[in-house]
Amino acid sequence: MNDWKLEYLADAATAFSTQRSAAERAIAQLDDAALFRTAGTGDNSVAVLMKHIGGNLRSRWAEPFTSDGEKPDRNRDGEFEAAGDDGAAIRRTWDSGWTTLEETLASLTADDLDRPLMIGVAPLSLTAALHRSLAHTAQHVGQIILLAKQWQGADWRTLSIPRRSEKP
Repeated sequence: MNDWKLEYLADAATAFSTQRSAAERAIAQLDDAALFRTAGTGDNSVAVLMKHIGGNLRSRWAEPFTSDGEKPDRNRDGEFEAAGDDGAAIRRTWDSGWTTLEETLASLTADDLDRPLMIGVAPLSLTAALHRSLAHTAQHVGQIILLAKQWQGADWRTLSIPRRSEKP
């Protein structure tokens, strides 16, 4: 009876893992200067996107059933500022958010899919919260990949199957 629920949770963990892997393979191609580079004034850098994803995942997935998904210690606006940060600090925030998510996903049971959780004033099912979080994360991962590809130019190493013209 709970087989589909366990399969769903496993699929969600795999989908998040795929997003993390793609982002990290793109990020690995950047030096710190490119990590903080922006296309223009007011635009997000890869570093800012990493900081935002890390902060968001930590806030949403730390104790999801016993505390609000919008933690009081989260500085969401500060996630969109990278002045004074270095690559190591950004990576710690990124890793912290992903670790929080991964530990929570590993702890979930089939019965948890029927439990509500809160994000701000909105009660959500675990399924809805996972969908929302995955969509949000994937959107920003796409931005990271696009920026990394732009900054690398001809040195970009594709993350998927290369075009025929790109094969060695």
